[in-house]
Amino acid sequence: MSTPSSAAAPVPPPEGVSGAVSKDVVEIERALNRIVYLTGRVRQHERLMALAGVSLDRAAVALLRQIADSDPLRPGELAARLGVEASHVTRQVQQLEKAGHVTRVPDPDDRRAQRIRLTATGQDAIDRIRVASCQGMEVALADWSPGELRQLATLFHRMVDDFLDKAEADIEGTDASHSV
Repeated sequence: MSTPSSAAAPVPPPEGVSGAVSKDVVEIERALNRIVYLTGRVRQHERLMALAGVSLDRAAVALLRQIADSDPLRPGELAARLGVEASHVTRQVQQLEKAGHVTRVPDPDDRRAQRIRLTATGQDAIDRIRVASCQGMEVALADWSPGELRQLATLFHRMVDDFLDKAEADIEGTDASHSV
């Protein structure tokens, strides 16, 4: 596989999109799509669940990961973070609650509302999934130096934070593409 050139010459935009896009951004977008494809395959998910010894569908895993990475959240907040409809989260939470992976706790800011929290069973499941996932990554990235791994992690987190910041600015009506 060839490495993209470091030249940042503009690429004509797709039909209906204004402005040119740098080759580097095009290559980043292509790489992200490849990652999403590889990690989103049903066979990959089934393999990961088998290695972890856990039986959860992809939506449940995404929800459990989000809950594990934050303080307890309201279902609506979970839906917003995952970019799905609230009804989807409600159904998923009900299934995970029945399986003993999550529980509802009172919202300290509004006792009428509830937040979703992992149970010990849910934490164990997500820990097992993460261990299995990380073991696969370690095999795939075995030839990378510790510095390269650290740099990749830093840049991935920066990219996600920037995406979230820009999306939030767009939601609030700010044209984030013109801010410097």
